[in-house]
Amino acid sequence: MSKDNSFKSSVIGMQGNLFSFAMKLTTNREQAEDLVQDTTLKALSNEDKFVDNTNFKGWIMTIMRNIFINNYRRSTRENTSVDNTEDLYHLNLCQDSSMDTPDGAYAVNEITDILSKFPADFRQPFSMHVAGYKYEEIAEQLNMPLGTVKSRIFFTRKRLREILKVCIPVGMILSSTILG
Repeated sequence: MSKDNSFKSSVIGMQGNLFSFAMKLTTNREQAEDLVQDTTLKALSNEDKFVDNTNFKGWIMTIMRNIFINNYRRSTRENTSVDNTEDLYHLNLCQDSSMDTPDGAYAVNEITDILSKFPADFRQPFSMHVAGYKYEEIAEQLNMPLGTVKSRIFFTRKRLREILKVCIPVGMILSSTILG
């Protein structure tokens, strides 16, 4: 058997291991199959770069990991939007525009009404958190310990979930940013 056939059989013999590793990386069968195929092609085309008496499994797994990272970075770049408007209008839009639907608007009103009935000590930190303030900023502005702020936000979110499960059908719940 020649060196070329030995390398190809080593690559073919690693397909099961490659697929298992790809599933751990992608958690999606189709993406894992694509990743195995890309890795196999890259390994076969770079056979000359493999040094004998080195860890073949480590070498081919490194190829797979690098392909996965490069694909992830590429998809992140492709999905990143740049807002060139003067007032950054698009960045300030809610990404989940459920308010465009009557059900979404009802849910916003419902949540606002429910929140208005909460004590100010709970409502204010929660509202600030939803508005985008960081825990530390909320604690500083309200003169509260950081742990108290986190606790009140947590319990407000928890109580809202409980109330909304009873009041609003599941399809009408507005935003995961509010309810976590």
